Amino acid sequence: MLTLTRVLTIVGLIAISSSCASIVSKTKYPVTIDTEPRDAKVTIYDRRGREVFTGTTPALATLKSGAGFFTSAIYEIQISKEGFASKSVSLRATLNGWYLGNFLFGGLIGLLIVDPATGAMFKLKQTAVIEKLESTAKTAAAPTHQLRIYNINDIPESWKKNLVAIK
Repeated sequence: MLTLTRVLTIVGLIAISSSCASIVSKTKYPVTIDTEPRDAKVTIYDRRGREVFTGTTPALATLKSGAGFFTSAIYEIQISKEGFASKSVSLRATLNGWYLGNFLFGGLIGLLIVDPATGAMFKLKQTAVIEKLESTAKTAAAPTHQLRIYNINDIPESWKKNLVAIK
């Protein structure tokens, strides 16, 4: 009986320490895409130029963080709407901090095989793309006033300089 307990303990420790990022993190991330004005066409291409998502804003796309063995995902988001200039936004997965946990726990299998193969060694930090489309019309129509509420972490840096604190 003692031998079975030891075997199960060893197997459990190997499983836990063999792939830190795969256990703690995820490999697919939801990315919100929104535009001003709304109802713009969104097409997302992966690093090989394959279309992985198409829709209209506001949209929610689930994107993988890995693109193959030891390869991070890179996405090109094309946004277009009739009467407005098209935009292109790049989205890149970065190294996941949990992947480094394999060094601490001695998980060589997780470090060299599991996390790189599953894509868990990478993560998508940017989970929202919000773009303002510029009109191509010579005379712009009267602006429509709308109230939209955004999380401060989901707005572009260029918008933050116009924020006003409400007390």
